[in-house]
Amino acid sequence: MTDHENAYEGLVDEDSHGQWAFGTSFDDPLAGVDTTVPDDVDHAALAAYCLMLGDDALISAQRLAQWCTHAPELEEEVALANIGLDLLGAARLLLARAAAADPTVVPHVSETRPVPAEDALAFFRVESSFRNVHLVEIDNGDFAVSLVRLLVFSTWRLAVFDRLRTSRDPVLAAVADKGVKELTYHRDYAARWVVTLGCGTAESRRRLLDALSRVWPYVDELFVPTSEEIALAAVGVAVDTARVRGEFDDIVGQVCHAAEVEIPDGPHIGRVGGRAGRDGLHTEHMGLLLAEMQSVARRHPEGVW
Repeated sequence: MTDHENAYEGLVDEDSHGQWAFGTSFDDPLAGVDTTVPDDVDHAALAAYCLMLGDDALISAQRLAQWCTHAPELEEEVALANIGLDLLGAARLLLARAAAADPTVVPHVSETRPVPAEDALAFFRVESSFRNVHLVEIDNGDFAVSLVRLLVFSTWRLAVFDRLRTSRDPVLAAVADKGVKELTYHRDYAARWVVTLGCGTAESRRRLLDALSRVWPYVDELFVPTSEEIALAAVGVAVDTARVRGEFDDIVGQVCHAAEVEIPDGPHIGRVGGRAGRDGLHTEHMGLLLAEMQSVARRHPEGVW
């Protein structure tokens, strides 16, 4: 892979050791990338936007990790783990970018040992500080539910990242350029499984229909842009998610047509007091997920592995 194809170039430093979030032998996650924020871009808005995209990837990666030793076949377990690792890599870069744009978003962790900003953001924020959409935090359900969720998430995120490749923020552009290649595989993997389930046995088709009915209520939230997204889109940094709904509907519609199933036409999860996942208001699933993900780091905040 050539340098211009790899947004992670320069991340590995064999002489250093990381902490909790992303393993050992990592150095500055933004090494080799121009991190200058364009002059007309609000730093706090950029940090919030990077948290949104980073939290989506982080929480999705955590859910996929829960399939380890539980997937129906070893091949699928490896595939889901690799997809999760792709998302974890993107999360690391995006959380680090949020911290670089606005250091005030990073929680204080230790007086004696510096904790990388992306570690602090992943493991030491409270639930209300996470800005991911509800879709990624709901529990895995069975294999069909997780694959439908992956199809929805990767189709939506790919449409967003494809447009982010021309972002005026150099970090977002680099992350998106790498992400498009990965997300294309994620979407195609999920789509193949959705078609297989829909056109398989009566039981697999039943499970697919149940999965669609469970996941689809969370779709609308993906296309409600926040004030930060709208403001940053106006200056060529972010993507107004409302503008990708047509592409999303077309692609998911094609997959469902091939799977011989209909897209559900049922109720959607509403906002509470005008707030949803992007505003730090989460489902009952989120607290349990964070308790699992953060428990070891919180018990040993200065630990190195």
